[in-house]
Amino acid sequence: MRNRYLDLLRAAATVRVVVYHSTGWVALTIVFPAMSVMFALAGSMMAASLDRYGPFAVERRLHRLLPALWVLVAVAVPMMLLLDGMAWNWQVLLWAFPIEDPPAEGFWLEGLAAMWYLRDFLWFVLLSPLLLPLFRRFPLATLSLPYVALALITFSGAQPHAVPRDLALYGGAWLLGFAHHDGMLSGRQGFLARYRWWIAGVLATAGATWALTHPGPRGYDLNDIPLANALWSAAFILVVLGFSPRIASNRILTVLNARALSIYLWHVPLIIIVVRFAEATGLPVHGWVGISWRLAVVTVLLTIVVLLVGWVEDISAGRRPSLIPGRTRRVAPISPAPAGAAFPQRERITKG
Repeated sequence: MRNRYLDLLRAAATVRVVVYHSTGWVALTIVFPAMSVMFALAGSMMAASLDRYGPFAVERRLHRLLPALWVLVAVAVPMMLLLDGMAWNWQVLLWAFPIEDPPAEGFWLEGLAAMWYLRDFLWFVLLSPLLLPLFRRFPLATLSLPYVALALITFSGAQPHAVPRDLALYGGAWLLGFAHHDGMLSGRQGFLARYRWWIAGVLATAGATWALTHPGPRGYDLNDIPLANALWSAAFILVVLGFSPRIASNRILTVLNARALSIYLWHVPLIIIVVRFAEATGLPVHGWVGISWRLAVVTVLLTIVVLLVGWVEDISAGRRPSLIPGRTRRVAPISPAPAGAAFPQRERITKG
């Protein structure tokens, strides 16, 4: 049975990402650290898949992730090769499996800027069969490792490769997802559960202190302050994943969760198209007027694109493709069995 509370968090994170990239509102990174929440939820799902399918869980998660990416790649890569003069070499093949940043040119250099999430996601999925047993044997030590690594990177001023840097930044969130799946964040059993609020308070205080004393180029935007981002996000995850409220089934939640990857992949290119159109035509870009109309147009365009390509996520998940997920199946009425029938009719015929 699906956990609708986790669906609610995933849907909220998806919407928050789109709104943040459309508006640039710094406060959103503090009020709801969406990317860390998404990694934590993915970590919890990955642990559940590993428990159910073993190492084959890796193949299942990749099968859910990659086809939606390939749809975008089928549009972006030919455009870059034909229109932007991108050279053809073996690195272009990374778009099929981006464990390293693939090359990009022209419009898509900005339009694919959010691809780092899929790169990091792939690495976490590939490492999870090794990480989960290690976490279960040494939970606190394993959970502490990404935060220690990030602190060392921060205090030493090192500039590591993007992959290990992001594994340190978001690895704690992924491992907290493991902890959530194993029931370590709720109830009264275990160190994390018993002292969850105290730990969250300490982490939030440390993260806020570091952000206030080390602002980035956009002020207190946590995306520019990695250590503060990781600590504040850990506190947030400890709080929100420590609850398990009952959430009623909702069509909007169903749609947002079934199309979350398509929304994420396509929203940045559409935002850039709208901004460039505004700049070329003299329409307002900033301020409440500029933000409001841009967000409305991006929402409409994103809805259209997701309607066109989102069905790929249904196929990836082994569902029947549908234009809008979650449609209620109609049940045909059953005629009364004729008098004297030997066997009453028991089956219902479903439509659609």
